[in-house]
Amino acid sequence: MKKKLNATSIPRRSFLKNAGAGLAAGVALAAGVSGRAPAVHAQSTLRWRLASSFPKSLDALIGPAEAFAKMVGAMSGGKFTITVHPAGELVPAFGVVDAVQNATVECCHTASYYFFGKDDTFALGTAIPFGLNSRQMGAWLFEGNGLKLMREFYKSYNIINFPMGNTGAQMGGWYRKEIKSMSDMKGLKMRTAGLAGKVMERLGVVTQSTPGGEIYTALEKGTIDAAEFVGPYDDFKLGLYKVAPNYYYPGWWEGCAQTDLYVNVKAFEALPAEYKAMVEAAATRSHVLMQTTYDAKNPVALKQLVAGGAKLHRFPKDVMDAAFKESMALYAELSAKNPRWKKVYEDYIKFRTDQNMWFRFAEAGFDDFMQAQRL
Repeated sequence: MKKKLNATSIPRRSFLKNAGAGLAAGVALAAGVSGRAPAVHAQSTLRWRLASSFPKSLDALIGPAEAFAKMVGAMSGGKFTITVHPAGELVPAFGVVDAVQNATVECCHTASYYFFGKDDTFALGTAIPFGLNSRQMGAWLFEGNGLKLMREFYKSYNIINFPMGNTGAQMGGWYRKEIKSMSDMKGLKMRTAGLAGKVMERLGVVTQSTPGGEIYTALEKGTIDAAEFVGPYDDFKLGLYKVAPNYYYPGWWEGCAQTDLYVNVKAFEALPAEYKAMVEAAATRSHVLMQTTYDAKNPVALKQLVAGGAKLHRFPKDVMDAAFKESMALYAELSAKNPRWKKVYEDYIKFRTDQNMWFRFAEAGFDDFMQAQRL
């Protein structure tokens, strides 16, 4: 009769040999199922630098970049490290596109309309006057042709973009004096960005583009008479209400403000598939994070602003009507002379038409009722 063996009676050398064979078979099976070696073969260590267009002090704007870098680091087990550099640390706020295009840095986080001076088409990636709201912008990018069309455009700048944040609808800015009619817009010196500046100029406003961290000083010194930035949360942190108390709404030039992660095409293409997936997933999470941050914090900040002396005003109807008319005229002119603008814009406005039809009945109908209630 053969002796019965238990686990403790199996010779150690024989056990290790059999276990090794089993492990090898498991690895071979995993490789066969996935078509590649399993994750046991770790990726090499990689480090990128991300240049932001936003200062460290504006946490809701620079926050998505920091969250993105943190998530990529966590998903890669610390092997894919991305360091975030606020505006001015590596390159100026408005120098980030050139830096990514020239591979000075691998990526950046910015608002594309800052660069409309290169090509007006850049503005369509963030916001244009009387354009899409944030929900509609997300739908155009992720489910419409938006992401495809913008990536075709950015390719000529050696850039691939990933949506990474939206502020939602913005406010109309801070003014030293009240705006009672169109006549008060004439000769006004105002900080604004994107195509809003071109429309403002058609209304008689003198415009300039100023980085967020420099707006307060410009208002305080009288270099400008008015400024718009984002909305209550950021505006309160900037302290603009202390030097220009009249706060106007709505920000008709920014029904939303989309921000993007720009990545150098060659740097992205050199990534292994796992790292590419990490970049896309982390950017999408940060995209959601920015919108929810503003939606949660703007109401509290608005109360603080009013308590601090801010005076809320709605733009006069004649200002809104004139701005809309000039915006449509500007878009027609751009379409006539810039084929890249025309290609993207025509798809954009067709999408906007359908979206506004839908939102008019569902979203706006619900919002109108609820906002009239005393809850």
